[in-house]
Amino acid sequence: MGKMPVLFVGHGSPMNAIEDNEFSLRWHSLPELIPEPKAILSISAHWYTDGTRISTAAEPKTIYDMYGFPKELYEVRYPVKGAPELARHTGGIISAAVAEDNTWGIDHGTWSVLHRMYPKADIPVYQLSVDKNASPEQHMQIGKELASLRDDGVLIFASGNVVHNLALVDWEMPGGHSWAKIFDSFIKQKIAAKEYKAVLDYKQAGESARLAFFSPDHFYPLLYAIGASANEDKLTVFNEGCTLGALSMTSYLWG
Repeated sequence: MGKMPVLFVGHGSPMNAIEDNEFSLRWHSLPELIPEPKAILSISAHWYTDGTRISTAAEPKTIYDMYGFPKELYEVRYPVKGAPELARHTGGIISAAVAEDNTWGIDHGTWSVLHRMYPKADIPVYQLSVDKNASPEQHMQIGKELASLRDDGVLIFASGNVVHNLALVDWEMPGGHSWAKIFDSFIKQKIAAKEYKAVLDYKQAGESARLAFFSPDHFYPLLYAIGASANEDKLTVFNEGCTLGALSMTSYLWG
């Protein structure tokens, strides 16, 4: 098996898990671009913790961490196995302190996408949390330390949204507000040019950066993915654009 790619997915609304739309249909076709992984390391915006934590559960539970949605969404099952030994190895290659924590599980930032990509749930999945106290540079550094997993058949899967401002979501708006499109485009241009310092210093995008998110929980997973990418990787951008006014669905595949 060659080096596995790195994936950042804008997961957007939880409804993408059960609705067939331009975004979820693209998730269905992603396995055509990716060798079958030995395991998947998910870095989800929805596990946002004090310090870095990792799940070592052999059978991680499915977390329904969203409220007020149709019953059908809570009936989705994604009974994947975990990867305890691989998880402990992963914790060991990160220079920051990493705590084992099995109080969480597989949250909708992970399963809403993966149950579209790998509906048989036959590939082990384990999660690494996003440390709310770490700087952008520290998140990217952890990504660099995770890069060696790519040679071991592990798909590094980061899930969040470049733009994620729930206070300004418009459920009737098919596209994005002008500021959302400006910030999304800024990040896309900097990634394409490998100007990653500008991604770390995203506030230089100006007013659009101020509105893009109030908490960086959904932005930080992107930094892990960038850190795990290699200079020689081919970049594929998919699901480009914004929806519901204030959510970016733009996603990136390196490798």
